[in-house]
Amino acid sequence: MPGHVIILGPPGAGKGTQAKRLAETRGIPHISTGDMFRGAVQSGTALGKQVKAVLDSGGLVTDKIVIDIVRERLAQPDTRRGVVLDGFPRTLSQAQDLDELLHGQYGPVVIDLAVSDEDILHRLSSRRMCEKCGTIFGVTDGSFPSGCDRCDGKLVQRSDDEESVVRRRLEVYRRDTAPLIDFYSERATFRGISGTDAPDAVAAAVNSVIDEIAPAVGQLIH
Repeated sequence: MPGHVIILGPPGAGKGTQAKRLAETRGIPHISTGDMFRGAVQSGTALGKQVKAVLDSGGLVTDKIVIDIVRERLAQPDTRRGVVLDGFPRTLSQAQDLDELLHGQYGPVVIDLAVSDEDILHRLSSRRMCEKCGTIFGVTDGSFPSGCDRCDGKLVQRSDDEESVVRRRLEVYRRDTAPLIDFYSERATFRGISGTDAPDAVAAAVNSVIDEIAPAVGQLIH
């Protein structure tokens, strides 16, 4: 496994799905910002208490706190063979901080899942979530199941999947996160792939790209 992997893409591109599948396939941790926040809070450390105070107040976790959490997480033994980062970095500042954190280490593999705004809007408006267990259901034929097939919970549309909210999320993505594509694109460890295919096909493409990039991962972050 060639070190750390970053999965980029707009909201609804399937980053979480692909990150989890890749982590399982390669036997390394899948780390999302949400996981890191929860882990920091549960740890009870000074940093964890700081994160809890911010979240409890409804505030936004600053880039500095985020990179401190990433540093703390990557220092744990289970990350030695690499991790799959999901939802981080989100901004150019975070990407630059990550480079500083990885100074002298092998550069991360960066995969961008390209999906058009139209496909994102259709994809997110055509999914429902079980309000009991949180399972996501995508619908392709225009009809929804009567309930969750795992726990029989009620299926609902997430508030952030409503079209007006999705459009705002895409605007934020283009402003804050899309610049990371330019930041990473000139590196030998960057690849962009289509995220519009079926999940199995995208997963196969992600693994193929990683195997292809592996020889180029010997470039250190300076």
